[in-house]
Amino acid sequence: MSTDEKPKILLLGGIDHTKAKDAWSALSSLGTLLTPKATNPTDFLQECRSGSLDGVKAVYRTFQSVSITGRIEGAGYDQISVSACTSHGIFVSNTPQVVDAATADTAIFLMLGALRGFNLPLLTLRKGEWRGKTSPPLGHDPEGKKLGILGMGGIGRDIGRKAEGFGMSVVYHNRKRLPPEEEGGAKYVSFEELLKGSDVLSLNLPLNVSSSLCYLFFLEDYPRSLVVYVKAERLQKNTRHIISTPQFAQMKDGVVIINTARGPVMDEAALVDALKSGKVFSVGLDVFEEEPKVHPGLLENEHVLLLPHMGTATYETQEKMELHVIDNVRSALEMGKLVTPVPEQQA
Repeated sequence: MSTDEKPKILLLGGIDHTKAKDAWSALSSLGTLLTPKATNPTDFLQECRSGSLDGVKAVYRTFQSVSITGRIEGAGYDQISVSACTSHGIFVSNTPQVVDAATADTAIFLMLGALRGFNLPLLTLRKGEWRGKTSPPLGHDPEGKKLGILGMGGIGRDIGRKAEGFGMSVVYHNRKRLPPEEEGGAKYVSFEELLKGSDVLSLNLPLNVSSSLCYLFFLEDYPRSLVVYVKAERLQKNTRHIISTPQFAQMKDGVVIINTARGPVMDEAALVDALKSGKVFSVGLDVFEEEPKVHPGLLENEHVLLLPHMGTATYETQEKMELHVIDNVRSALEMGKLVTPVPEQQA
């Protein structure tokens, strides 16, 4: 590519919001805007190998792009090998704080619904049975309960602030304790203390699993100078099945569990057993181990409140995410650096 030739900027998927569409169009002053001709992963890889995408300097992918590239979806970057990207000069960006409020609101909704046991009356009412053939069991008030937060990033801190408004006390566990000014009155405890002392446990930590599809896609089929954008949160080590049978055994009888993080951080089979035994009173889930598949034991249990991964599904949040992507692309092209690189690539 000659020095006076504009770089190429590749859009995978579609942009939904008007402000973001306008911001994307404005990038034409910095480069040539492209979309792939391919409509499936096999053809897309072939299109990359053909050389038609040589000169691409930045890629913006959306949720819809999974049909084109294969599975590289979600708000986290657990499906990308950041170390492989780094070793080949590929830079990955994230959107810290953009999704915090919407995800925290979802967690609060699930927490209140699970505490009160609202799932069963919701189901029976739609069947025309009012409160059911027998009255549903009594639920619990949030006031006076201890909320344990595993993963005190932006989402966890927002959940903690909102939970205090319901009269809950908040404890948390991270790999490292937060500075006091960021704790918001929450108490730092060990992982064991968190499990043993929480009335409600909220999971807010990412998953550290990389995908071979993503590895091949980024490593083999793009120029070394490519900048890759992925909507993401902070990575934490060794989080797959961090909650499983041994951890359930340490919890209070009748604990309530909320997961708005990643499905595989909790062992669903062990969760089903804990629900059957009564160790877990109820659970609120927005994420699952094998999405979109949901464990049959969760679907069958009346004490499980379910959402189909909708934590960030608000107009405002999605618009902010799209605009933040474009800010990263613009910064990469104009300044040679990302606004929000993932932690592993921060200097």
